[in-house]
Amino acid sequence: MKPSRRLLDLDSRSFERRLASNPLVILPVGALEAHGPHLPLGADQIQAEVTAFALAERVDALVAPTIAYGSAPGARRFPGTVSLSIGELETHAEGVLRELVRSGVRRLLVLSGHAERGHMAALREAADRAVRNEPTARIVVLSDYDFVYELRGKESPPTDGHAGLLETSRVLAVAPETVGPERPVVEYRHSPFVPGAPAPEAWPESVIGDTRPASAELGQRVQTYVLDRLAETVRTLLPG
Repeated sequence: MKPSRRLLDLDSRSFERRLASNPLVILPVGALEAHGPHLPLGADQIQAEVTAFALAERVDALVAPTIAYGSAPGARRFPGTVSLSIGELETHAEGVLRELVRSGVRRLLVLSGHAERGHMAALREAADRAVRNEPTARIVVLSDYDFVYELRGKESPPTDGHAGLLETSRVLAVAPETVGPERPVVEYRHSPFVPGAPAPEAWPESVIGDTRPASAELGQRVQTYVLDRLAETVRTLLPG
């Protein structure tokens, strides 16, 4: 039987033996956040975890248990969203990363399925603090949506965004049983220069874009592209 890639499945001595090969450890990060009337609240976590395990097979990595909650202030008014403050997320992520480093992990990829700016800033600051006193450790922090959104203007309109065409298609590809039948069309009108969460008239639903053309076929193309870009990034920034 093939050894598990899930860190939580390993016993302490097996983990200790694996450390001898300087394994890459992937830490998925999600968010519990509204994604319209058609996608699950856990869409970010689902995508991060599926992607982490697929990437682990490509680059021979271990996958740590997911940090399931993130910072999602823009969607707080929508039912089901649980948004930590940036400080709360930073403290928690730093604690997890610091303990993984203390345990002997020297190559870490923080893979977030949620790409909100403050959320990502908290994860980057946490990573910086976690390795500040351990120069042999290296952490790379990114969102899979850094790569998904490289396809805007190619596989989707340039204005596509949260829970839009690309994300709906991707969830259809990786977790079709979680996707509902509605296909909303939402124009996002909130200016990035105005602080605070968008008003209801600027963002009436937690979706950005036209989801009607979404398909699992498009989603699989997106997922393949993301995995290729992630594997390239690992080879470049976290070589074994």
